[in-house]
Amino acid sequence: MDDSNYPNISNLKITIFQAYLFWENIEKNLKNLTLRLSMGIKEKTDLIILPEMFNTGFSMNAKALAEETNGVTMQWMTQTAIKYDCIVAGSLIIKEENFYYNRLIWMHPNGEFSFYNKRHLFGLGEEDKNYQAGAENVIVQLKGWKISLAICYDLRFPVWLRNKNEEYDILLLIASWPDKRSAHWNALIPARAIENQSYVIGVNRVGHDGKEVYHSGHSQCIDPMGKTIYYKPEDEDLYTFSIGYKELIKTRRSFPFLKDADNFEII
Repeated sequence: MDDSNYPNISNLKITIFQAYLFWENIEKNLKNLTLRLSMGIKEKTDLIILPEMFNTGFSMNAKALAEETNGVTMQWMTQTAIKYDCIVAGSLIIKEENFYYNRLIWMHPNGEFSFYNKRHLFGLGEEDKNYQAGAENVIVQLKGWKISLAICYDLRFPVWLRNKNEEYDILLLIASWPDKRSAHWNALIPARAIENQSYVIGVNRVGHDGKEVYHSGHSQCIDPMGKTIYYKPEDEDLYTFSIGYKELIKTRRSFPFLKDADNFEII
């Protein structure tokens, strides 16, 4: 197929930070993230992705740790986006009126942002008792790419993540996924990529949290054919890689499975 038949959308350069997080310590996490990014980012990137609740760890202590949308962590995200001239994405605990949200922030260098509130709250960890569930899928755009935002437990719910009518090109999932269920993580991410004919990027944390739950990373990027672009278990890692739009379109045109998908509505 001639290259002229492909949309003129450039490759996307993505930086994943599979970080160790200090339990419920916002100041220490932000200082450490600042230091590690300054030491590790050696080239221009379009997007920096941080884990779920990157400033606190996956805590149910919402009342003590929540910030407003003009809080110190949001200010840090803006400053980091300005410094690296890119999007910065990660989730934190946000208080809005009388509700608390596990909210993924998509921060632009100009201070504008989009957000996604976690839809599926982890009942086994009582997340549903401490946070308000989101109600909407959120798709953002970057350099012509359409990116669907998701958080951790959402990975287990393929109907919620279904790529209807090629609505997205990348499924971006940030997490605090424990090591004891890493086999599920490693099985479900490639499944979501193959069934949705999209790239899937999963960014997890490493290390023990304040409840002695161990996280072993396994952050990864899987392409629409199920091929691994990036994969890192166990260790803290800051890594930049590129993905290509041409490869995405070629897969969809060679194997047009999405057009045969069932039509449905989430109520």
